[in-house]
Amino acid sequence: MADEELLLRRLERERTARKAAEALLEEKSRELYLANEQLRLARDTAQASERLKTEFLANMSHEIRTPMTAILGYTELLTDPDLGSGGFADCLETIRQNGEHLLTIINDILDLSKIEAGKMTIERIACSLVELVAQVAALMRVRALRKGLAFTVEYVEPIPARVQVDPTRLRQILLNLLGNAIKFTEAGDVRLRVSLVDDEGQQGLLRFEVTDTGVGIAPEAQARLFQPFAQGDASTTRRFGGTGLGLTITSRLVEMLGGTIVLASAPGQGSTFTVTIDPGPLDQAHMLRAPFEVRPARAASASSAPPVRLDGRVLVAEDGPDNQRLISFYLRKAGAEVVLAENGEVACTRVWEAECAGQPFAVVLMDMQMPVRDGYEATATLRRAGYRRPIVALTAHAMGGDREKCLAAGCDDFLSKPMSREVLVGMVARFAAAGVPADALPPGACHR
Repeated sequence: MADEELLLRRLERERTARKAAEALLEEKSRELYLANEQLRLARDTAQASERLKTEFLANMSHEIRTPMTAILGYTELLTDPDLGSGGFADCLETIRQNGEHLLTIINDILDLSKIEAGKMTIERIACSLVELVAQVAALMRVRALRKGLAFTVEYVEPIPARVQVDPTRLRQILLNLLGNAIKFTEAGDVRLRVSLVDDEGQQGLLRFEVTDTGVGIAPEAQARLFQPFAQGDASTTRRFGGTGLGLTITSRLVEMLGGTIVLASAPGQGSTFTVTIDPGPLDQAHMLRAPFEVRPARAASASSAPPVRLDGRVLVAEDGPDNQRLISFYLRKAGAEVVLAENGEVACTRVWEAECAGQPFAVVLMDMQMPVRDGYEATATLRRAGYRRPIVALTAHAMGGDREKCLAAGCDDFLSKPMSREVLVGMVARFAAAGVPADALPPGACHR
């Protein structure tokens, strides 16, 4: 009997151990299955992300190469001796338009990079809501009329006369949404509706509704419309073009302005993008009962505004021959005497020579990326030696922190390439007019 009891106990222990082993095996199998599922999901996500990025890069390559093809091709046409004056003007206009399109693509890429890196900043200043909308509408109405589309702006009164927003970013949001509406609409109209809505009993929110009668967006495409590197539909992209960055940037800017963006659309039935943003404190705001109570300011045309004139010497430190010629032309046309320096080392030498000869430069334009000695080092060297006259940075870098880096090196201001003639001449005129003290150099500097 004792032997049988021992045998039964051993069998029971073995059965218990086997069940425990089976349970452990089942648990490990379940864990392995879940791990495999997670790996599969991660792989699928990575593959989908890689596919989106590949498609985005292919589309971006197309978007960049298309205007570049026109720019290079029409530039070559300008050398054709049989090209008449009318053809010459058409070529120049085509080059200008494609250059602006290329710059828009570059700006979109930089904006998204700044947002993703957390470098995009938002400011809130008081501005006229009606004037801001009028400025946007003036640009978009011309584009709509070219396509034969009706363009209307509707105000739901009352609306605040002035709001506390970032006007540059709000303008960018409206331009992106209205630009897309016009782009994807072949017949019918585009409408912008502006209103003030309650925020669950709290202070009102500013609402903008952009409605079109365009191609519309399928439900499955709407889910990925605001994602980076994603576009609604490949066939639509091929048909209308675009990088797919505009709505991503728009949605991020809306969030930074304390608001939301919502899409209502169906294929063939048009789309409505509704944006709400925080307009700032409204307790003391004057409310307009009709939009005509505020008249949009009429900007002076380039032809009516008197040209800015420069008087004095300007040092242009720039290593690129093409940029040297272009910047020199702008400044000399405005009346300045221009001296060139091909690198930072030469720039420092030119500055000291001019000071000691009694012919100082009113402004130094300093390219920040140059051989031998770059603009950062050259500027810092001049400042350490006591040079106090204006130095303005010129750079093709336009990422977050670049301006601060230039100012930290000792520059007085910052110009990002490409810059327009008006901005360049205006900047030089502002610093030249400000002047500097007579003791711009430390005593004995000319006897170094």
